[in-house]
Amino acid sequence: MSVSLVSNPYLDENSNKIRAKPVPWEGYQRADLVTSEELALIKKVDRQSKPKIESLLLSDGQTYALLYLRLLKKLQRLDTMQSILVLIADALTDHDERIPLFTRAAENDPELPYGPLLKALDMQDEFMQLKAAQILTVFLCSESKPLQPQQLQVFLSTLSTMVQSSSPHKHDVGVQCLEALLARPECRQAVWAIPGIPVGLVEILKHKPGPQMSYQVAFCLWLLTFEQNVAEEINKKFDIIPLLVDIAQAAVKEKVIRVIVATFRNLVTKAPSANLPAMLVAQLLPFAKNLCARKWTDEDIVEDVQFLRDELDANFQSLTTYDEYASELQSGHLSWTPVHESDDFWKENATKLNDKDYEQLKLLVKLLNESRDALVLAVAAHDVGQYVKHYERGKKILTDLGAKKRVMELMTHHDSDVRYRALISVQQLVSQPWVSV
Repeated sequence: MSVSLVSNPYLDENSNKIRAKPVPWEGYQRADLVTSEELALIKKVDRQSKPKIESLLLSDGQTYALLYLRLLKKLQRLDTMQSILVLIADALTDHDERIPLFTRAAENDPELPYGPLLKALDMQDEFMQLKAAQILTVFLCSESKPLQPQQLQVFLSTLSTMVQSSSPHKHDVGVQCLEALLARPECRQAVWAIPGIPVGLVEILKHKPGPQMSYQVAFCLWLLTFEQNVAEEINKKFDIIPLLVDIAQAAVKEKVIRVIVATFRNLVTKAPSANLPAMLVAQLLPFAKNLCARKWTDEDIVEDVQFLRDELDANFQSLTTYDEYASELQSGHLSWTPVHESDDFWKENATKLNDKDYEQLKLLVKLLNESRDALVLAVAAHDVGQYVKHYERGKKILTDLGAKKRVMELMTHHDSDVRYRALISVQQLVSQPWVSV
């Protein structure tokens, strides 16, 4: 698979500065750090014009690929290593056919080409780390055999810190490297096994980046969701469905919507029961219907949007109101949908919260305890009151689950609606003596 070097303005700007800096090659020879043959070769390309370097790489590409990697392996000085990384990247720019010159270096020395580049990743220098990541990605993506976990482990750990960092350059390069690597199926499980990467990608989206970064992160998520276990777990772990719906609704660029819709298609195709409830709660069905009515330049998006609409529609038709309520609980996104305030709903369904060892009731109590969202807390406090109003014995169960104590705490919450709902609920909880279960 052909991959070009990731592009980034910070790397371009600093590479220009580094090309202009002199490197004390003669001093290295006097200190026996480079041989006279190496010195003669490097002087031919050191601070020379592009056409001159190109003609040398054309005639002696293999020699120079080995030279650069060996120098990177044995020299320690930061500015010198920076200079060598720039020479390597320059040799590869617009010349994919030169990649094998570097990857074949393993025949001469098993530590090459990856050992020195992984060492450069470890240096506490932003340029070195990003430049090494740029080159490593191209080498790894061009390997003809599946990559082994040990080849990926160190690099993926670095990419994990990059996508979680506060530096926009690190975000940009880290996400582009992941985009390229995730195109290889064997990389997907390796990436998913490092929790910091999906955490970092989701955090970037939560901070509402521009359209290009939104597209690139969504593209990474799309590639990840081709894996069955990822499609089953990703929303449960990272709540990505409402986040992606928000981004798609606000998106101006068609490609952002296209990649998000394709991600939803993967989630529905591979793990419908894990994802359809959350999609319905996130109002994806009306959004999909709206998208179906738009004009698109890309045929794929039309097919994916129609598929989504039809799957969600079929699922929605078969839902009872209690299924809708259970979907809301499962998603964690409670809001004032009609069921909460319907007396008939609670009359019919309050005892269903007790099924499967109080599974749904425990979910409600968990939201009451853990949510930081005032809307969720207000609705959950209201629901607890409705449950005991229609199921007298529920008072003892809720007390045992710690819900009574929590609702009392919410009477002093900073949000007035939460305080009000908690007060009404407490009145229900203490209104009559318990009936023993």
